[in-house]
Amino acid sequence: MSALQLLSLKPHSSSYPFLSPPSIFSKTLKPKTHQPKNPKTHIVSVLQWNRKPQLSGPTPRVVVITSGKGGVGKTTTTANVGLSLARLGFSVVAIDADVGLRNLDLLLGLENRVNYTAVEVLAGDCRLDQALVRDKRWSNFELLCISKPRSKLPLGFGGKALIWLVDALKSRSDGRRPPDFVLIDCPAGIDAGFITAITPANEAVLVTTPDITALRDADRVTGLLECDGIKDIKMIVNRVRTDLIRGEDMMSVLDVQEMLGLALLGVIPEDSEVIRSTNRGYPLVLNKPPTLAGLAFEQAAWRLVEQDSMKAVMVEEEPKKGFFSFFGG
Repeated sequence: MSALQLLSLKPHSSSYPFLSPPSIFSKTLKPKTHQPKNPKTHIVSVLQWNRKPQLSGPTPRVVVITSGKGGVGKTTTTANVGLSLARLGFSVVAIDADVGLRNLDLLLGLENRVNYTAVEVLAGDCRLDQALVRDKRWSNFELLCISKPRSKLPLGFGGKALIWLVDALKSRSDGRRPPDFVLIDCPAGIDAGFITAITPANEAVLVTTPDITALRDADRVTGLLECDGIKDIKMIVNRVRTDLIRGEDMMSVLDVQEMLGLALLGVIPEDSEVIRSTNRGYPLVLNKPPTLAGLAFEQAAWRLVEQDSMKAVMVEEEPKKGFFSFFGG
């Protein structure tokens, strides 16, 4: 391959005049703002939020975030995209549909506030508003867990039960307006938990990493989503390392897009801050100053609101240094 593909965060739409230039990976990017003395401790955001994105499509929009393969970043994506939507002013309910391995509450720092789950709601032990955990940082973001980590899910719980929960969110009786977005964090695999999670959704965000095992599972999941009637499927490529792409040790974003044939919602670079934020229960998008991965999640949320997408472009490969370059040759 004579050229390497790097992403360009330029959306298809021309309604982003404040993104100039939009790429956060471009070496030629020079923000006009004043650079601090120590650039390692401060990252200047290239996004100029001078308008609110226009919500597209009927609400609430029910979006399932899935992948097939575990460990690619579904829960991290749900937490960061959900809080980004809340920061943009939209009402969001995130449903953790992973019954046996519940982790979304940990990433959000809400694990100590989950007293009731959807199972108690369906059993009549509590109201729906009691099971919804409201984030104190952004009151328009709420979390709903299906069940507690060590409890057994009733045999009657399935896709129809999740549809009932989503319909109940649409016609809330607690005085709060229905959510603009319902994000469903899908469990790994393609078993009964996957079928349950995708049943009420009309949109899907497929999270994958640029490795062959994740791509095979993502391709399989894409077919299952289309068979279930979900046609609006967009893709987020996570844990991208441009140094490995330049060395042709990692597939580029354009390669991934060509293999899966899906619209590109966002590209998330590899970031060590993800581990820190996970352990602290503090999503990346809330960090000040923001990280590159946090900015990428915010841009993905912006595109999700307007049902937009981005495209990858080709950049010429840098010449490789020879052996004698180590000696000044």
